[in-house]
Amino acid sequence: MEPTQQRDQLYFFDTTLRDGEQSPGCSMTFEEKLSLAHGLAELGVDILEAGFAVASEGDFHSIASIAKAVRGPVIASLARARRQDIELAAKAVEPAKRPRIHVFLASSDLHLEYKLKIARAEAIAQAGESVRLARSYVDDVEFSPEDATRSDHDFLCQMVSVAIEAGATTINVPDTVGYATPHEYGDLFRMLRKRVPGAENVIFSSHCHDDLGLAVANSLAAIEAGVRQVECTINGIGERAGNAALEEIAAALHVRADQYPVRNNIVLDRIYSVSQLLASVISFSPSPNKAVVGINAFAHEAGIHQHGVLSNPLTYEIMTPASVGVPGNRMVLGKHSGRRAMAHRLRELGYDLAPEDLDIAYVAFTELADRKKVVYDQDLINLVSHHRRHHDLVSEFVEHPIAKSS
Repeated sequence: MEPTQQRDQLYFFDTTLRDGEQSPGCSMTFEEKLSLAHGLAELGVDILEAGFAVASEGDFHSIASIAKAVRGPVIASLARARRQDIELAAKAVEPAKRPRIHVFLASSDLHLEYKLKIARAEAIAQAGESVRLARSYVDDVEFSPEDATRSDHDFLCQMVSVAIEAGATTINVPDTVGYATPHEYGDLFRMLRKRVPGAENVIFSSHCHDDLGLAVANSLAAIEAGVRQVECTINGIGERAGNAALEEIAAALHVRADQYPVRNNIVLDRIYSVSQLLASVISFSPSPNKAVVGINAFAHEAGIHQHGVLSNPLTYEIMTPASVGVPGNRMVLGKHSGRRAMAHRLRELGYDLAPEDLDIAYVAFTELADRKKVVYDQDLINLVSHHRRHHDLVSEFVEHPIAKSS
């Protein structure tokens, strides 16, 4: 771990309501955004990016309402490096007890030439003017050089230096298109902290996208490099392949505290309920194998795994389901399951079979499991009931053969 940048407190910046909502199928009504904002506050996020004030009248209204109603987190609005954006953002977050304006401007030559169509010198001037304007409204200003990971390092240092001099209190260095690898992303922060005047007086932040599946790994690499704010979303929703998933970063910090000795305010056992809340208001739930909050994250089907977990959950679970608010682990009975898992579930259902009966039931179970992907509780009950009926008929025939033959 690098020497700490400020103190060992890591701040979670949640952008579910802004970057997350931009994901196709994730649009939310005002009521849904407000409900999620309260849930995020209870989860313990430090900064809540409530939206992009200039995007629409509805977004402005949502930000203003959240700023007025939600207490706890800093409430932020995104703004381009334009006067109109900044003035609307300032007005939207004005009711907040702790308001923030988040200004962004592209720093890569690719974006400057083809998107903004401005030269480097104009971008530098615009960055300084925009941050100064934002600081005239609020004391807490975040600046993001968009597409930072594909920017020329000398120019990136110049833009960040100008933003700090103009009054930025947080410098976010976004991997806007999910291009970076963990090692180079960490090195980018080390370079900026070494070369930029005044870097020791601001908080550096990471913002990673998952286009190569590296968003969480890059965020953790940034923390190792001294970053003390991570930007993320619930369930990892966001533009294209999504953002770094809050729940994965928080779980990694909890399980591997030996590698990441930083404190944070996330209430870990509220993660699952907030994940489920988000899933209920957008068009899809997390993938079944999604880390931490997917329905299979604490599910076991393989017999060896089931036997181990039943003996001691630590054999195959590095954190308890309860630690992240999941009701419990789940034994999925299928063709990979063993005798012990089947017997365990039967006991839970009220059937404590004798060893010889368990042998017969297990043979029937494996035959059924070969035909079905999952064996459900009712299937087990039917197997036991069928076995008992067959056993009773055989016993009755043995005891009364004449009566049965007549």
